[in-house]
Amino acid sequence: MTTPRPSLALSSTVLDAPDAAELGDFYRRLLGWETVQEEPGWVKLLPPGGGSGLGFQTDKAYVPPAWPASPGDQLMMLHLDFEVTDLEAAVAHAVAEGATPADFQPQHDVRVLFDPVGHPFCLFVNEEAPGEPPAISPEWVAEQTREIAEQDRLTVQEAVDPDPSAPAVPARQAEPDTPV
Repeated sequence: MTTPRPSLALSSTVLDAPDAAELGDFYRRLLGWETVQEEPGWVKLLPPGGGSGLGFQTDKAYVPPAWPASPGDQLMMLHLDFEVTDLEAAVAHAVAEGATPADFQPQHDVRVLFDPVGHPFCLFVNEEAPGEPPAISPEWVAEQTREIAEQDRLTVQEAVDPDPSAPAVPARQAEPDTPV
């Protein structure tokens, strides 16, 4: 005898960030979604017309994932995919809002970008859309990255380690220090 499955509906996908309000604002501008809930350490956005939303939660111990990852790197647990009709225009919009294109682009019809705190997300063209998606050259990606740097935006590394000359602080201690 099996128990009946309870009613479950996906409300939102939640991303951790050093500051939920800042990351929520980036995605609000990127997607044009409405902020429906905002309180200290928490923001939730919903798309127009309903559906599952995005939530953002402050986690002061947040460490951005490495992508593509190597052994020992902080792994990404998920990423967001956004279907677009114009890949070049969508990348330009995302960059203008604060995203950074990844150096490694694995497919010609998908663009991997990082949000301001390092979460990877993908923009892709629906395979059923007519015509070939435009190619985005490595030179264009480098130019966009330089323009972002010239705007004096905070980098992911600066957000995680604000003073590069300061000694590194371990992300976690195995056990608290105890007096001898």
